[in-house]
Amino acid sequence: MGSELPEMRLKAIGTVRSEFNNPHRKENGEKTDFDQMVSEIVIDPELSEALDGLDGFSHIIVLYWIHRHRPGKAPTRVHPRGNRAKPLTGLFATRSPHRPNPIGKATVRLLRRQANRLTVEGLDAIDGTPVLDIKPYIPGYDSAEDARVPSWMTRP
Repeated sequence: MGSELPEMRLKAIGTVRSEFNNPHRKENGEKTDFDQMVSEIVIDPELSEALDGLDGFSHIIVLYWIHRHRPGKAPTRVHPRGNRAKPLTGLFATRSPHRPNPIGKATVRLLRRQANRLTVEGLDAIDGTPVLDIKPYIPGYDSAEDARVPSWMTRP
């Protein structure tokens, strides 16, 4: 089936600007905590009007290309978060960045818009990351009241 699937081409709509260049460590060696991190998304100026109305939302969803993804065939099973204490799990049941298509997704707080620049908090992407799309976070669409997760997800 794999060879029958079509290939697709994507075009970045912008780029992440951040003080972080390493997805796992700060320059001082500490683990990166993206939850509090403020970064900027610079959108192609030709798409600036596409941002109109976005500043009315407190949160947005950012889809991005994990550009420092290790090339090669993605594994089909991984230990979640690289933690060998967690069970070997199917790739699509994890948030591993090592995927057939290394697309990242983050729900972030939108702090402000200035022309073609969005300042956000909580984006787990590093400097230079290509942005593929932006969508408003809409609670009625983007959350599930009856969501459940396997028990291994809640264990450290």
